[in-house]
Amino acid sequence: MSHPHRKFQSKHRGAGFSLIELMIVVAIIAILAAIAFPSYTRYVTRTHRVAAEGCLSELGNYMERFYTTNLRYDQDSSATAPSITGFDCEGAAQTGNDYTYQFKAGQPTRSTFVIEAVPQGAQATRDASCGTLSLDQAGTRTVSGTGALSDCWR
Repeated sequence: MSHPHRKFQSKHRGAGFSLIELMIVVAIIAILAAIAFPSYTRYVTRTHRVAAEGCLSELGNYMERFYTTNLRYDQDSSATAPSITGFDCEGAAQTGNDYTYQFKAGQPTRSTFVIEAVPQGAQATRDASCGTLSLDQAGTRTVSGTGALSDCWR
């Protein structure tokens, strides 16, 4: 005659996971996370940079319209300097948490402008190879980092 308690133990023994099985699953998840997280971080960094490039293009278009109206980049007919703040693309919902936009020092002049997108916070740390993105009146694109222009501007 078998003991009823033993029957209960053996009946439920196969229903659960052993500690070894659980540790194997944890190890697999850790390996997948170690591979996926850096890829995800690079993707997010590149996406933020491309959004900043779009915003620089929008600001450059604004400056070209300003020039068309005033025949100079540095001021309008009432001697008011152009402002590149307050554009939708600069808002926190778009690129405002990752980049600030400004004229390069000494800009704009009567016949030139250089607008910079300066990375902020985590974006500055993650995207150091590209650094500050710049766009001028001729459409010339530059980066302050050591990365190749073709890798930083898409």
